[in-house]
Amino acid sequence: MILDEKHKEFRKMVKEFADKEIAPRAKELDMNSEFPWNLVKRMAELKLLALYVPKEYGGAGLDVLSYAIAVEEIGRVCGSTGIFLAAHSSLGVYPVYHSGTEEQKQKYLIPMARGEKLGSFGLTEPNAGSDAAATQTTAKLVNDKYIVNGTKRFITSGSIADIIVFTATKDPSLGYKGISAFIVEKGTPGFSPGKDEDKLGLRGSITSELIFEDCKIPKENLLGKEGEGFKVFMGTLDGGRISIGALALGIAQGALDASVKFVNENKKSGRPMKKMQSIQSRIAEMATEVEAARLLIYQAAMLKDNDLPFIKESAMAKYYASTIGTKACDMALTIHGMLGLTNEYSVERFLRDEKLMEIGEGTSEIQKIVIARQILGK
Repeated sequence: MILDEKHKEFRKMVKEFADKEIAPRAKELDMNSEFPWNLVKRMAELKLLALYVPKEYGGAGLDVLSYAIAVEEIGRVCGSTGIFLAAHSSLGVYPVYHSGTEEQKQKYLIPMARGEKLGSFGLTEPNAGSDAAATQTTAKLVNDKYIVNGTKRFITSGSIADIIVFTATKDPSLGYKGISAFIVEKGTPGFSPGKDEDKLGLRGSITSELIFEDCKIPKENLLGKEGEGFKVFMGTLDGGRISIGALALGIAQGALDASVKFVNENKKSGRPMKKMQSIQSRIAEMATEVEAARLLIYQAAMLKDNDLPFIKESAMAKYYASTIGTKACDMALTIHGMLGLTNEYSVERFLRDEKLMEIGEGTSEIQKIVIARQILGK
């Protein structure tokens, strides 16, 4: 896809930042399970944390396509840093920007957009993942406060976030009709992070439990209308799929780049690898599928930018990019041979990081359900 000059210049800026400042630290962040605090600060300085949010709310005033490009370029060198950006922007910032009152935007959106506070989104529970309508965390209105009890799990940036949008129900028997969305601040009595997960991939990203024990949330922290939380988080996930698709694309591009470099620099049985037909076939397949994923993601982003229906396209983009991303990373490891299994090369990290893209923000099976419903009707 041919980008206009504005987007080309933006890509160039993010690529230079990723190559010069993020790439040198990617291996270290992964090996030490270290959160990239200094890189988050730099992203805030570059106004990357809320690219599509208007300037009056602390954002960059750009578009969703720019945001997808940023996630792609950062994910190309470090999945952990990329998943932070995607989660903060799509899951922390977006629901407040889209569904918040003016008072909520002034109090919560602006500091998140500026990077003064980190955002997160609490949806998944021990017994409610793909079936989000099975939420068990409860919120009971008593006088002017909601009393919240329950546990969230697998929450990106959960234990380090300052502002968290989360879902709770007034009665689990009501299904999705009983769910509302709320905002909670770090340090609120009765709210605490649980354990951080020790993960296969994305090890420089924090993934945590969130525990609510008679936590009192002010009534004004209700996000949107009571009983419309399902609508809030479904809208959040529809857009979030673009960013996760972009991250899957970025990691796949990183695996392709690493493979091209390896093939150009090495020989096998005394013969340049780049002249071997089996290697050429793999590279051609990877490159074609990566480009096809890019087209799907950019299309979904541009549809959203133009206020056109994009639910089907974002689900297609996320499904396809994550599927071919895992395939591309596996191919890259095969091309590297036994060296690919070592941390001397980045491809084993890419493969570990990419796997989450088929699971997070709706599994591949959920994406296919979304796509089918958009085509066949509900």
